[in-house]
Amino acid sequence: MSRSGSAVTIPPEEGRRPRRRNTTCSICTNHIWFESVYLVEPEEVPDPRLSWVLCKSCYRALLDEMSRSPVRSPLRLRIAMGLVAAERWPHAYSSRMRAYLSDRRWIVFLAVGFFVAMLLHLVLIVMVAGLK
Repeated sequence: MSRSGSAVTIPPEEGRRPRRRNTTCSICTNHIWFESVYLVEPEEVPDPRLSWVLCKSCYRALLDEMSRSPVRSPLRLRIAMGLVAAERWPHAYSSRMRAYLSDRRWIVFLAVGFFVAMLLHLVLIVMVAGLK
């Protein structure tokens, strides 16, 4: 990506042993133990100038998206990053478990509501019958 001038990758410092850091990928939120890729937007991009830390698989997906993109503006990296994040971010699509728990909450809420309504009607009927 640095040949086209659309992004700046910052390599590890020469002569120093790279530090082992436990960072997370900005897209897939997985832990990156080794070889993280740090990206900074080029200087031509309007403020704020964003930066990301990516794992190798998200970086490859970003490179693929940038090679397919017809956009040649300085915002090219930000647009490609948004497209890759829309596909790979774990919270982009609702999981089956999250939908299942949401449905369970609604079922319990409706069941309790119907039970309370039934008890209120029963009390009302008994009160009306007691008046006569």
